[in-house]
Amino acid sequence: MAFSRATGKHRRPSALTRKTASIAGVAALTTTGVIGSLGSTAYAADAKSTVEDTGLTKAVSIGDTLTERIDAQAEAQQEEAEKAAAEAKAEAEAKAKAEARAKEEREAKERAAREAERKRLNSFTTPISGSYVSTGYKAGGAVWSSGSHTGVDFHAASGTSVRSVGMGTVVEAGWGGAYGNNIVIKMNDGTYTQYGHLSSIGVSVGQQVTPGQQIGISGATGNVTGPHLHFEARTSPDYGSDIDPVAYLRAHGVSI
Repeated sequence: MAFSRATGKHRRPSALTRKTASIAGVAALTTTGVIGSLGSTAYAADAKSTVEDTGLTKAVSIGDTLTERIDAQAEAQQEEAEKAAAEAKAEAEAKAKAEARAKEEREAKERAAREAERKRLNSFTTPISGSYVSTGYKAGGAVWSSGSHTGVDFHAASGTSVRSVGMGTVVEAGWGGAYGNNIVIKMNDGTYTQYGHLSSIGVSVGQQVTPGQQIGISGATGNVTGPHLHFEARTSPDYGSDIDPVAYLRAHGVSI
């Protein structure tokens, strides 16, 4: 018995139509929550297979490479930052050390300068530069009222600079009778020095003087036979307390 081919609306759907309907049905069931968790593992496997089949594996691979590059760049930037920080720290330490050395050198120079000034202020010198003793201490003769020379005479032409032999304070500056224009200085060590027969006086009472400072000009005032400087060393400011001026200067380090 022969059958005729089904026609009309009862004809069997084609394969393409069936596949499309199946996909649509699955989508509908999924949307309504009917499928739920059924076959999740299998579906995930299918999805994974789909990702691989559609070339997404390559996209993921590219993403990993970019991540690695970003990480490498971040590491490089971190290394550069650490290097820059280390260099800045080294530079700061070097600068600090240089400043410390400069400070030490400056302080050393200042100490040396202070020490040099201290030594200078405590030093002694001759009252006339480059001169010599023309009349010695305790020399006898009628020219001196005491019968002997109470100081020494330094050779000096009129107008020669007269210097303080050390640091001290002027206690007398003016006319001194037989000494003519004279100056008496109380030295820092408690002794006294006198400078007589001056043509002019350049200091005043109460003035502080330093070693080698000019205090007057030599001349021939008072009881003299010619221009020179009469120099005395004393234990007090008064006449009669004289001590050997040459021994006094030598005891204070003056070569004479």
